[in-house]
Amino acid sequence: MHIVCHMMSSVDGRSLTDNWNLEYASPTYEDTAAKFNADAWVCGRVTMQEISHGKDRDYPRGLAKGPIARTDHFARRDANQYAISIDPKGRVAWKSNTALESHIVEVLAESVDDDYLAYLQSIDASYVFGGKDDIELKRVVDTLERELKIGTLIVEGGGHVSGAFVNAQLADEVSVLIIPLVDGREAHTSSFEVAMDQWKAPAYLKLDSVEKLEHDVVWLRYTRRS
Repeated sequence: MHIVCHMMSSVDGRSLTDNWNLEYASPTYEDTAAKFNADAWVCGRVTMQEISHGKDRDYPRGLAKGPIARTDHFARRDANQYAISIDPKGRVAWKSNTALESHIVEVLAESVDDDYLAYLQSIDASYVFGGKDDIELKRVVDTLERELKIGTLIVEGGGHVSGAFVNAQLADEVSVLIIPLVDGREAHTSSFEVAMDQWKAPAYLKLDSVEKLEHDVVWLRYTRRS
């Protein structure tokens, strides 16, 4: 599997776009992301909750009539594209089994509630387990490649998810759109965030291309240096 981390960043490395007031930013990001022709895209829980337009854990209770086995569940294996949601505790309340026309695959910890698994089954969404309490990304990637034949996976946000893929040495390519502004808010996350107790080592990259786009956006593409 080829894994690409595709991020949009201010000049000072901030990735949260609220109050940027740039109409071109989101379309530019989506247009460049589409060029990777990815079989699946992945985001973290916060981003997926925004996409779902649902409230935190706002799903029906009492659907599970007993314990549900912690085995991967695939409602579809023939989707044109998959939306991979990193959501260990099962907090995203999807209203259907698609996100932006992509079939949803929830990535969960085994400690998730049975009712959430029953709910995902009831809406024909898929799910896989990444570990007992936390998510082991290598295990998830191997499962997606083996079971769904995913060849290209694009990591689209946010900074903690992208940082986790890079920190686990799973990112084959890093793609960054540099937007011509300085954000300056120290509380905002950077494009790649890793907790100090989980950080392993710097990720050394090789610059493959530099392209100037419209609106003075610069598109940098790197591959992992072996």
